[in-house]
Amino acid sequence: MYQIDWGIKGYLASRYLNLWQGKNHRLAIATFLSAQISALVMMPLLSFAEPQSQQPVQEDIPEEVLRAEIYTDARSPIDGKQLSAAEYTELMEKLRSLDGIPPEDLVSPKVREVIGLLKLRKFLKQFIPFIP
Repeated sequence: MYQIDWGIKGYLASRYLNLWQGKNHRLAIATFLSAQISALVMMPLLSFAEPQSQQPVQEDIPEEVLRAEIYTDARSPIDGKQLSAAEYTELMEKLRSLDGIPPEDLVSPKVREVIGLLKLRKFLKQFIPFIP
């Protein structure tokens, strides 16, 4: 006789299989049918049950927002000195007001002359590499 493995494992499964194979064939059928009927009866009852109170889902807040701080001090972009928030704001407004001025007007004539000579030296070095 062939033995079929239904993939049922565990204590209850072995108990039901023993009932099917032994003398109590009718008892096994009755047990199986009662389990099926009880499942069918319980399903509609479970569908009418009130759902459990679910807590409202909070939206994920980005970590950057959670770590946000209000800065009360800052560093100067010019020399790196510690500044208060008001001093930093004033300095940034002054720097923004200088945006309209061409850079040549911000540099002294002596420094402009040195920069011009360095550019000339760099250009000549391409053709005469042994210039110091």
